[in-house]
Amino acid sequence: MLKGIFTTGGNDSMQFFYDDKMPLRILDEGKFWKHQEREHTVVIRQLVPNLEKPFVDALAAWEQALLETEDTFTRFIETVVRSGKHISREVLGQVRELVTFALHQSEQFVGLLDQLLTESEPVKASPVVQTVVHHIRRESEYFMGIVNALLSKNLL
Repeated sequence: MLKGIFTTGGNDSMQFFYDDKMPLRILDEGKFWKHQEREHTVVIRQLVPNLEKPFVDALAAWEQALLETEDTFTRFIETVVRSGKHISREVLGQVRELVTFALHQSEQFVGLLDQLLTESEPVKASPVVQTVVHHIRRESEYFMGIVNALLSKNLL
């Protein structure tokens, strides 16, 4: 999870202070959440053995796409660690692009979850599966909220 010092200002807005650790922290966070989303594609397929083939295929494709993004986060973590305290502007820009991409990817993944909830008969027929899918959705939304906060405050 995102670690750091949280303080509330006079207007009760949350501020993040990470100094030179920010790129590494958000890369760790991104890697963690892409791993979670990837595992969630497996959970859904295992939880709903009679899931319609188009959804099974879509979740399998998402599993691969999320793995690729997770691997990209890993490569950037290695680059930032090797850079020490002197991370180039070019690498910082690439990190920002990756984080923005990951945000959009999570938004699209949430779209698939919404589609599952509204269009899949086996999902609609099972309150337990619906609860799990809603939980998975909230977890992706949590990551999206962190990224949006960081990007809106230009902390990355």
